[in-house]
Amino acid sequence: MAHQGFFQRQAKARRNTGLLVILFLTAVVLITLAVCLVGYFVTRSESSHLAFHDWLLSNHGLMTSAVVVGLIGIGSLVRWIDLAGGGTRVARMVGARLIDPDTRDSDERRLRNIVEEMAIASGVPVPELYVMDRETGINAFVAGYAPGEAVMVVTHGAITQLSRDELQGVIGHEFSHILNGDMRINVRLIALLAGILMIGQIGGFLIRSSFYSSHRSYRSSRDGRGQMAMGAIGLALMIIGYVGVFFGRLIQSAVSRQREMLADASSVQFTRNPDGIGGALYKIGLKGGYLDTTSHASDMNHMCFGESARMKFSSLLASHPPIEERINAIQPGLMARLRSRFRDSRAGEDLRSAGTTPTPPQAAGFADSGPIPYRTTSATETESAQNEKRLSDRVGTVNPQGEAFAIRFLDRLPESFRDQLYTRTGAVQLCYALLVCELTEKQQKTRLELIPEHPVLGAQPEVQMLLIPTIRAAGHGIGFPALELAMPALRKLDPDERKILRANVQKLVAADKKLSLFELAMTSFLWRHLSDGASREVRVRYRNYRQVGPAIQRLLSLLARAGTNNSNDAEALFTRVMSGFSANPDEHLILEKVGMRQLREALMMLNGLSPLLKPAIIDACGDCITHDGKVDPREYELMRLIADQLDCPMPPLTR
Repeated sequence: MAHQGFFQRQAKARRNTGLLVILFLTAVVLITLAVCLVGYFVTRSESSHLAFHDWLLSNHGLMTSAVVVGLIGIGSLVRWIDLAGGGTRVARMVGARLIDPDTRDSDERRLRNIVEEMAIASGVPVPELYVMDRETGINAFVAGYAPGEAVMVVTHGAITQLSRDELQGVIGHEFSHILNGDMRINVRLIALLAGILMIGQIGGFLIRSSFYSSHRSYRSSRDGRGQMAMGAIGLALMIIGYVGVFFGRLIQSAVSRQREMLADASSVQFTRNPDGIGGALYKIGLKGGYLDTTSHASDMNHMCFGESARMKFSSLLASHPPIEERINAIQPGLMARLRSRFRDSRAGEDLRSAGTTPTPPQAAGFADSGPIPYRTTSATETESAQNEKRLSDRVGTVNPQGEAFAIRFLDRLPESFRDQLYTRTGAVQLCYALLVCELTEKQQKTRLELIPEHPVLGAQPEVQMLLIPTIRAAGHGIGFPALELAMPALRKLDPDERKILRANVQKLVAADKKLSLFELAMTSFLWRHLSDGASREVRVRYRNYRQVGPAIQRLLSLLARAGTNNSNDAEALFTRVMSGFSANPDEHLILEKVGMRQLREALMMLNGLSPLLKPAIIDACGDCITHDGKVDPREYELMRLIADQLDCPMPPLTR
């Protein structure tokens, strides 16, 4: 069976949401019937002996059913709204601490470096990183609604007890969830489980209330009987609540097990080191990955790298396959090799020192080989690349060349330059520096004077002097990777500061009354990731190209003119690529000019397309930028911008 591509996985993840709703409704019906059965015995009297099915249609039955469904619905809706903030809200829910981008902790810096390598190689902004300081178990999860807005949470045990290769294997596993579209359904499942568990929580509250009241003196025997009745009802509801827990676990298991095996395999594909993720899984088997300091461990079970909550009937209800099964699925015989490696470990020995046997260079993590990306490709190379693989096939992948680029890119950045990107001030100055770096010193000074004074957002020449030489030396290809590195620090800006930053960037772009491809790409990137509601889910609104015809017209008009040297060629190219979306080529004519706001509106509309319709958009844009037989860095940065705006992470150009 052929391996599914990024867009097929995204579509499947959205279809799984429908399956999740069906399972949820089934659980609601069964829980409602169970509660109604309790109500039937409580309300039945000697003068009324209705059969259960008749009682369900009586006032008592209908009222009981309505109350149960209402409580479950309210419980799910409240949590659904609460989690609308995306991955950041989930991280805070479990008490995780945001890792400062410029942290000095060696373990946190190692984690950040691994995540940066994987993010640059896969073409997504660096996720926000959180750590659960009090958790000694080995575990991790990602949360969010889109690849560009992901949040990654790891336990303290994971970053202190795993070797670099093992931690890299875990990060590769989590990046697979980011690229496979698993995050969205994981967050939704938390909300649905909250409603299912509501009845059991109410039962527990009634039992506690009755026990508390029983320690007080009764004013009458009627009060005593009332307390006992409340306790009995609470006990019954609590038992029914366990039915809800059972169905919740069953749903978690149904949607999670297969995805975990796929993520394990993807981790090996990303890192090319089966011993890395295998060693991490083996240590979980020794140490455990349970989350003991949060009351949400059960809610998070389906999201985590390993089981986060203890349970009975684990063979049936576990969200993850058994550890040994996962390890052997990664590579036959790997379990025996790991046992041999760890067999001499003494009881109580610090696991951090285990599993550090050197691995061959060609198998260990990111290979330090391959060409430097972001160079102009020749016509022959471009044609060969097109025949080998469509541009849309690159989306959501990590290849050896991209990995090599990521490690080389980070190694060649001066430490002082990287340190600046990890601070709010330095990240802001990077945005300004990328826009003025090609100007003379006098022109730079004139442009930066347009920016109002501000302690963080104002222009700071001393910081610019640190950034601009490195940007010039690195060439055009530094733009997007540097912005991706700076994104965690930029996200620390409050909403008002983000608005001021966007306004300042707009002033620099408009100063020369011209709009370059890079300026267009950069401003759109910042608007997409720093605007209000950037972390919220983008819903599928359009299921055919006719509904988004004007948006396609704007986008391809811009790309056709960018990929040709004269208007005649541009019109011919536009007509050719547009014919794939419209039966009547004369229906949409090439536009003379496409402004920044028009492009943003077009990309926002196209992001609402069904996932399976997006590859044709990506490939049509690819046809435009390869039309002249070469792809220069600026064109590819624009291509990456378009893919980013459509939530389609694209790795660096490596041909």
